[in-house]
Amino acid sequence: MQTLQVDLGDRSYPIHIGSGLLGRPELILPHLPQKRVMVVTNTVVAPLYLAQLRATLEAGGVTVAQVVLPDGEAYKNWETLNLIFDALLTQRAERKTTLIALGGGVIGDMTGFAAASYQRGVPFIQIPTTLLSQVDSSVGGKTGINHPLGKNMIGAFYQPKVVLADTDTLKTLPARELSAGLAEVIKYGLIWDADFLAWLETNMDRLRALDPTTITHAIYRSCEIKAQVVGQDEREGGIRAILNLGHTFGHAIETGMGYGNWLHGEAVAAGMAMAAETSRRMGWLSEADVARTRALIRVAGLPDVAPDLGVDTYLEYMGHDKKVEGGKMRFVLLKKLGAAVITADVPTDVLAGVLTAPH
Repeated sequence: MQTLQVDLGDRSYPIHIGSGLLGRPELILPHLPQKRVMVVTNTVVAPLYLAQLRATLEAGGVTVAQVVLPDGEAYKNWETLNLIFDALLTQRAERKTTLIALGGGVIGDMTGFAAASYQRGVPFIQIPTTLLSQVDSSVGGKTGINHPLGKNMIGAFYQPKVVLADTDTLKTLPARELSAGLAEVIKYGLIWDADFLAWLETNMDRLRALDPTTITHAIYRSCEIKAQVVGQDEREGGIRAILNLGHTFGHAIETGMGYGNWLHGEAVAAGMAMAAETSRRMGWLSEADVARTRALIRVAGLPDVAPDLGVDTYLEYMGHDKKVEGGKMRFVLLKKLGAAVITADVPTDVLAGVLTAPH
């Protein structure tokens, strides 16, 4: 097992990464203010891992309640969130009852938002079971739900007490979901670490084969980069926005195509290709840099070509992006591979050119 710390003062917490963590109560029990939890999971993950987690907790004397939600991005909404509140109120959960998110990014985001809101804040723990949630959404305290007009527009910054990334759970992950997680891993290389990017190019086949040493390193380095960024800017007032490379375009794709039709990582991958092309048109990346970015995206099993939603549709959904400031869209682009920049100064003709380029 490897452990790293997200340094946020009195809200700091550890991230444990490794095999067999679901069976280790000592990683969870110290973070429970009372021996009572509610596990939030979904219909896909529950049959795979809920019994194991229950057994681990109950062996430590913990009383376990559970709520099993429908699976998928399409259910990341108020109606499903209310199912968590219904369960908490029915069980008479108290302010020291801990919520445990057992699942991917949707479960983590909704459980965190429920924890931030219920009785104005109860503890929660992240146990991410997908690669995307292990390297990205479970770390940093962003929680929320979707709205028909925009993704993740309603939520709260609320940090977990601990994150357990059990790499064994990736063995049951469909190949498409594994690739979706690799999009966020590639993102860290593009925005922060050119050496990591080169390592990914060399090791992508091993990552897709779930070689234990390789996948653990990729998760650890991804979390390490995210922890560094979040530690500098917890609430995205500045540098944290670089973690959204590809997301402005990607969220528009997800919303425009209908939540769940494109996986988040797939939309981000196509969005990163669009961001790289925008960066080229701004004079920062070379054609070879863009080609290299697209090639890595494809080798990861991801789309490097976005759907043609039409310029107006893209601009409509991108206008709801959380990075919009003073009515101006801000973009995360690349000054070079391994170094991101946030800018609102993308000329209209450049943006239009990217949005109308062959998709």
